[in-house]
Amino acid sequence: MELLLNAPLSKLPPLPKICATKRKPLGARLPSCLGVERHDDMDVHKDLPQSMDHAPKEKQNDIWQLFTEAQQNILSLNKQRLTALEELDELKRENTALLDRIEQLEAKMLLNTEKEMDTLSISSELLLRIDSMVLSGMIDNAEASDLRRLVMNSRMSIAANLFQNTHKKDSELLVELRHFSSKSKKKGFHIVHISAEMAPVVSVGSLASYVTGLSCALQRKGHVVEVILPKYACLNLDEVQGLREVEAEVYSFFNGQLHKNRIWTGVVFGIGVTFIQPVYYSAFFSHERVYGYGNDFERFTYFSRASLDYLVKSGKKPDIVHIHNWETSIVGPLFWDVFVNQGLEGTRILLTCQGFDSQCLQRPEKLALCGLDPSRLHRPDRLQDNNKTHMVNILKGGVVYSNKVIVIASMQTKAHLITELGHGMEPTLAIHKDKLLIAPYGFDKSVWDPSVDKFLPESYSEEDMKGKSVCKISLQKHLGLTKNASMILVGCMLTEVSDVYLENLKTLVWMASRKGIQFVFMLCSQNPGLRREVESLLLELKDGNVKFIDKYDEPLLHLILAGCDIILCPSLDDPVLQVPLKAIKYGAGLVALNFTDDKFGNFADHDFGRPEVSKYISNSFGNMSLSQAINEIEEDPSQWNRKITDAMAKDFSWDAECCDIHVSAYAAIKNL
Repeated sequence: MELLLNAPLSKLPPLPKICATKRKPLGARLPSCLGVERHDDMDVHKDLPQSMDHAPKEKQNDIWQLFTEAQQNILSLNKQRLTALEELDELKRENTALLDRIEQLEAKMLLNTEKEMDTLSISSELLLRIDSMVLSGMIDNAEASDLRRLVMNSRMSIAANLFQNTHKKDSELLVELRHFSSKSKKKGFHIVHISAEMAPVVSVGSLASYVTGLSCALQRKGHVVEVILPKYACLNLDEVQGLREVEAEVYSFFNGQLHKNRIWTGVVFGIGVTFIQPVYYSAFFSHERVYGYGNDFERFTYFSRASLDYLVKSGKKPDIVHIHNWETSIVGPLFWDVFVNQGLEGTRILLTCQGFDSQCLQRPEKLALCGLDPSRLHRPDRLQDNNKTHMVNILKGGVVYSNKVIVIASMQTKAHLITELGHGMEPTLAIHKDKLLIAPYGFDKSVWDPSVDKFLPESYSEEDMKGKSVCKISLQKHLGLTKNASMILVGCMLTEVSDVYLENLKTLVWMASRKGIQFVFMLCSQNPGLRREVESLLLELKDGNVKFIDKYDEPLLHLILAGCDIILCPSLDDPVLQVPLKAIKYGAGLVALNFTDDKFGNFADHDFGRPEVSKYISNSFGNMSLSQAINEIEEDPSQWNRKITDAMAKDFSWDAECCDIHVSAYAAIKNL
């Protein structure tokens, strides 16, 4: 039967002939279901249509037609099957080519980064080994300082000459270091961060990515950076290279006594990291979370004091001790009241704040836990809180006792922070405004760059944008949207947004989707309430042009930024994900979810103390609504494309303005 159906019509065997002489009378073949009882004398032919006499011939034609139609259907199915197989083969070839290209890009990136990372890792490990030599009494502080300066000034040559010796014992490595005499002419700053977070080792909020991003950028520019962290029980140690415990006893003062600490060292992305683990107060950092406990003041005050004790004990003499938020702000008064004359006379203090909303108010007598004198510090010009005068304000102490204060905020101005966002610290900020700076957030440009992004089906840049259309088609296909590169696609990453924003969002999406605009939303929050609200909103819209990803997916975020024409932002100041900055790099325009809000574009205090990135975003996108952006894409695409490619050419990574502001601040306070 299969051969018959697949045979050409011309070669089909002739149909069997039906002999009329052998045909039974029609009446004999009447079915009983006709409801007529047959009698022999009944003339059934009399009541039947005359056309029934021609039934055999018509039946033959019907059979022939059925065979013809069956053959045509089978041929059509075979054609479709062959087409599908060809498309599948093409997809396989494209997939193979894409994988090959990804491997080539990764190999190229690894070749460049491995050299840099090896150099940074080796020099950082050597610095940590020198600490170990001091703590064990093998060398004195003076020789340790000389060896550290040698490592800092001769990174490239020391990495090339000593990389095979890092596995040796401290005594053997010391011999090699003493024989090493190459000197580098370049001198950078030696910065030590005392921080509660560092990505990816311990990440809670924006502080973690900032510490790591800035530290890597500083090291790429020739500075030596180290980080001191508490040894939390919840650390992610996957990216820590060479983790080892220093075989030395390091004590720190707390609550009237000296307490032993275990010291661990390792390297993260080429940055030397020291972990401090209390022995007696071991419960301080054995919790599942980093913050949110009733004894947070005691926990981080212990860590801050232990970090300074460690710096003195190890003989380190950094140019800058960089502290962060209220958790390590106590380092400021501790440094100037207790430690400055213990070999740290050349060191200066810089405080970074992610904001002033968390300040830590405590009873003055609790300052004595770490060796401070409450009577000296509970004063209006020092730590006394501006509103609750019977309390001390730890963050205020950091501001007062630091040589410079940098607030990390991409879209704020200095005047606006001082007058509107001080959360009760406005008088203190006004007094110390000359040492207050604003620096923007950034992102890692080795990961977030469409010209080398391994997560994209095709790379592109501001000089060649063809790949962006390919990325859009790929994203549409992934989401189940209509595949059309000319359709406008809008993305939105949702974190914590208010009911007002959701209502605005609902109105915007409803109006735009009716015009054929496509939307993709990604939920970047674990808040179940927000999830329910967004799902309810999408159910209410019931639109096939709107897609929702219910959890954060970083590889997919790369494709969303690359495939979208516009990114809707709940805030243009995104401290955690830095979506606005990344969107600009990937050639997507920015639209604030509530563009009438003052913080998005209406700056009454003009450009005073305002980062360049803030000026650029405000001037280019700050007052643009979604409908205006859509109209510009549709009616004046050349102007839109110029705006997008100009934005892509800007560098808003950690290596750019953020790093430059910090280096300038370090230089200014080092010369004090």
